[in-house]
Amino acid sequence: MSNGMKKRWISLYVENQVGVLSKISGLFSAKSYNMDSLTVGTTEDPTVSRMTIATVSDDETFEQIKKQLNRLVEVIKVIDFTDIFVRMKEILYIKVKNCSAEDKVEAFQIAETFKAKVIDYGKDSLLLEFVQTATKNDAVIKLMKEEFRSIEVVRGGSVGIESISMMER
Repeated sequence: MSNGMKKRWISLYVENQVGVLSKISGLFSAKSYNMDSLTVGTTEDPTVSRMTIATVSDDETFEQIKKQLNRLVEVIKVIDFTDIFVRMKEILYIKVKNCSAEDKVEAFQIAETFKAKVIDYGKDSLLLEFVQTATKNDAVIKLMKEEFRSIEVVRGGSVGIESISMMER
């Protein structure tokens, strides 16, 4: 990532209505902005949803993105997470397939090291659940690809909330 390009995080409070997700993703698409991650869920108020979006851009482009999002009627609030302390996690599932007994022992050790849960187990496969930062999940995927012949990966997008203390980003 050069030319001032860096990972950016933005959180939106939006009206919980049909078509809002399409409108926001359409804005990114129309301007040729790429979304690296998009997560949406209803808040404590059922009429409001919160979106967490990750993108890679330079400062000028990111300012444009925020301005354009603020113009949408359905957007209640835009929060730039890029330079503030945020608690952010992502869910990751990895299924290890066609594994031997030795593979299972190795997978259990990796799960323990990365504080993962073994959530399903079969004769020749197992399913691990990781809830950690996207960076840690990247490292886990790399390791699992190196260690096992056959894996299946499913990732959810990151969710984040402003931190109360400034101990961790």
